Amino acid sequence: MPDPVIVWFRRDLRLADQPALAAACEDGPVIPVYILDDDAPKHHAMGGASRWWLHHSLESLAADLKHKGSRLILRRGKSAEVLAKLAEETGAARVHCIRHYEPWWRNAERAVAKSLELCCHDGNYLARPGSVTTGSGKPFRIYTPFWRALRQHMPPPHPTPRPRSIPAPAKWPTSDKLADWSLLPTKPDWAGGFAEWQPGEAGAHKRLDAFRRHADAYDAERNLPSIEGSSRLSPHLHFGEISAAQAWHRTEDAGGSVDTFLSELAWRDFAQNVILQFPDYATKNARESFDKLPWRGGKGVAADLRAWQRGQTGYPIVDAGMRQLWTTGWMHNRVRMITASFLIKHLLIDWREGERWFWDCLVDADYGSNAVNWQWTAGSGVDSNMFVRIMAPLTQSAKFDAADYIREWVPELKALGDAAIHDPDEAGCRPRDYPAKIIGHREARERALAAAKQMK
Repeated sequence: MPDPVIVWFRRDLRLADQPALAAACEDGPVIPVYILDDDAPKHHAMGGASRWWLHHSLESLAADLKHKGSRLILRRGKSAEVLAKLAEETGAARVHCIRHYEPWWRNAERAVAKSLELCCHDGNYLARPGSVTTGSGKPFRIYTPFWRALRQHMPPPHPTPRPRSIPAPAKWPTSDKLADWSLLPTKPDWAGGFAEWQPGEAGAHKRLDAFRRHADAYDAERNLPSIEGSSRLSPHLHFGEISAAQAWHRTEDAGGSVDTFLSELAWRDFAQNVILQFPDYATKNARESFDKLPWRGGKGVAADLRAWQRGQTGYPIVDAGMRQLWTTGWMHNRVRMITASFLIKHLLIDWREGERWFWDCLVDADYGSNAVNWQWTAGSGVDSNMFVRIMAPLTQSAKFDAADYIREWVPELKALGDAAIHDPDEAGCRPRDYPAKIIGHREARERALAAAKQMK
């Protein structure tokens, strides 16, 4: 029997359209492995919600591999060290993986390649990050021209099916038990609201099938929190339970405004291109002028941050979004922008505080997308909204018909009519058990504009 080869799974937890697995199956006996490496990302180790998702996604992947006569080997530690030890145990000399672009994974890939033959494949994005460039060969920093250029390379290659069989080694190495990793919350178990999710490859395709039926109305429905017109594919895409190519090919002929959805898939690619150029994008302002922005400090900031995190700001649309996030690990697309803008501009709290909170609470917490979205909202990114464009949450709430969404997530207000529920303070009917506004909109706007002027 030839020497076995290792498939190093990370954020690519699927069997179909999985080029690393397909290549390994052509090489010889395959040892699939997932390594829980909390050392490599340091302060960006997976948050609680992502760890919950990972547990269930690994369960699903292990079951799918077992159905093919294979196994998922679980190990914990530094990736390069674990893979080197596993290779020594099994006689493997080659590792196949899908290339990743987070700075810690790029470092890990370089470390693995020093002792083993590392075969990196592309497969998590529509096009290999860094491959779509300007006419002068430089990477894009602005999304719109990037999307235009990427469009010239679309559609992506057609997805490949699952391997018919996965050759097994003569002897399997030992594996950790998933339960011993303690990825699930216990004391307390705060994940009761996550029950609507179905992590894993089968769940991803079920979600895609459901979205396909109304993908033609995406542009309008994605902005309406009460009907949740988003695809809700983001955690499945992040963990690689479905590929971007699969999502593209299953939806591209839906008609209507499906092109808007396809452009959102392209935004994921754009975010990877940004972190490829700026690896510390989640911790450092891309525009140096923002280093001078006078973010608020002192005792009041901690209390205001906590009120925002708990959904106790007195702004119903903001509070609904933050409570949805805490309960389900996800937040509606439009409301993400509103809540982020509120933290940055109404409360004048550093965007990095929001990035860290979303990183811990989102089941789809993605290093590139999370950082790019927060810096876009703050105005500090290479491609971003202007800081002085201050989103009015009360107006946004009414404009996008969020009344039923607020009733679902802020039950203190469920008895209020549509006219009053967006701003119960102004309507004079705020219930006693719902907080007053943490700051008035006009006051917040003036304070933010003054901070912007000081930065200049």
